[in-house]
Amino acid sequence: MSVTSNGHRPRAALAMSPGAAAAVIDDRALKAFAESCELLPGPILDDFGTAHARAVLANVEVLITGWGCPPIDAEVLAAAPRLRAVVHTAGSIRAHITAACWDRGIAVSSAAAANALPVAEYTVAMILLTGKRVFERAREYQVRRARDNWLATPREVGNFGRTVGILSASLIGRRVIDLLRPYDLRVLLHDPYVSTEDAAALGVPLVGLEELFRTSDVVSVHTPLLPATTGLVSRELIAAMRSDAVLVNTARGAVVDQDALAEAAQQGRVRAVLDVTDPEVLPASHPLWDCDNVLITPHLAGSQGNEWRRLAELAAAELRRWAEGVGFAHPVRRERLDLTA
Repeated sequence: MSVTSNGHRPRAALAMSPGAAAAVIDDRALKAFAESCELLPGPILDDFGTAHARAVLANVEVLITGWGCPPIDAEVLAAAPRLRAVVHTAGSIRAHITAACWDRGIAVSSAAAANALPVAEYTVAMILLTGKRVFERAREYQVRRARDNWLATPREVGNFGRTVGILSASLIGRRVIDLLRPYDLRVLLHDPYVSTEDAAALGVPLVGLEELFRTSDVVSVHTPLLPATTGLVSRELIAAMRSDAVLVNTARGAVVDQDALAEAAQQGRVRAVLDVTDPEVLPASHPLWDCDNVLITPHLAGSQGNEWRRLAELAAAELRRWAEGVGFAHPVRRERLDLTA
């Protein structure tokens, strides 16, 4: 059982939506949290303005947050004089960690590293499946219900020697690079914040943005949505893509010029796999829905189902480290916020 140096067990509370708590925080997670801290009783905090929440905030030292946690602003912090840390059971902390938290010196941890793995796995699966044109060929097979002449398969079908361009060496982008190592693929990287030496350490060549789109058979987008990256995958870059190239987007829909992508897909010039769109659900009349060469999935690449356990386990490990005075293994740094999701 973890205690601080003076023998005190830190007091903690859960702050997230009831749905997020039901999904991510099971009995095993609660037991792991309780080994490191004293979980304060009562309903999970999803509104910091209630009388119960104010009573909890008055005593809490660490908040275990998740999807749906309200913003922890100056007013909330004034009601939580003992709060010293936030352990987030998901990825991005932008929705609830405010400038007031950094000003106060609150230590923040995120499970973004744990959430990166299923997104990277989804990405690699889509790269390999689109290389074999699995989706289109399965549809054709369903209609034809007879074998085709496999010896007549076009030579551009397959994954041997294909070039995969990774846009951004984010946590997810780096995991994709790592997971692609066993395959006979050429992997390129564009990231203006990565040096040639850092790219070499990742084992991939660093190329310019236009070159990435012009020379890749698949471009996989992993850049966070920031003012500088909104519309980054522009009409010009989509036009530069090879004929029949694939755009995979698991980042944010607004990073891509969707009108330009729809036009290119309708023309049969490029293919796409989109786990994210802008808006999150496209209007029913949007042309991307009707493109046979575009696969749209409902933002499912991130942690779901049994993968939520990984998030809770990372949060429990972080809570243990903090309670023991070791410090977070996955801290969120204020100075890195402009470069992260």
